[in-house]
Amino acid sequence: MRRLALLISCLAAPAIAAENDIITQPLPQLNWATTPEGVAFAPLQGDRFVEDYMAMVRLPAGLVSPPHIKSANMFGIVIEGVMTHMPHDEAGTPTPLPSGAFYKIPKDLPHVSACISDTPCITFLYQDGKFDFLPVTQ
Repeated sequence: MRRLALLISCLAAPAIAAENDIITQPLPQLNWATTPEGVAFAPLQGDRFVEDYMAMVRLPAGLVSPPHIKSANMFGIVIEGVMTHMPHDEAGTPTPLPSGAFYKIPKDLPHVSACISDTPCITFLYQDGKFDFLPVTQ
C-alpha cells in the first residue's frame, strides 16, 4: 500500500503543480481510441508517442499479447477485470491481478500481458517514457 500511495503522489505532483483546477474524467466519458488489435487507449496526461504519459487502457477479454519489450518502465493499477504479466520464457503460472492490483513492468524486460477475465480489462497506466511495443523475435 505504501508503494501505491507513493506512486499516486508522484504521478499527481506534475498535474498539481501545472494546474489550478480539479480535473475530472468519469470512466464512461473518456476519449477512447482503439488500435487495430482491439486495445483502447484514453489519454489522461501527455502524448504517449512523444513523452511519458498517463492513460487508461482497455484490453478485450481473453487478449494475450505476443512477447514484447517496452523501452520505458510501466506502472499500472488494474481497475476492472483480471490481468497477468509474466516474463517471456519463464516457466510457471502468472499471478492473477484483480481490480486494485498494482504492477510494474521494467523497461527492456521481454514479457507477455493478458486479460484473463471473461470481461474486458481496464487499467490505469503510467509510463516514464514514450510508448512503444517492440516484438520479441525468436
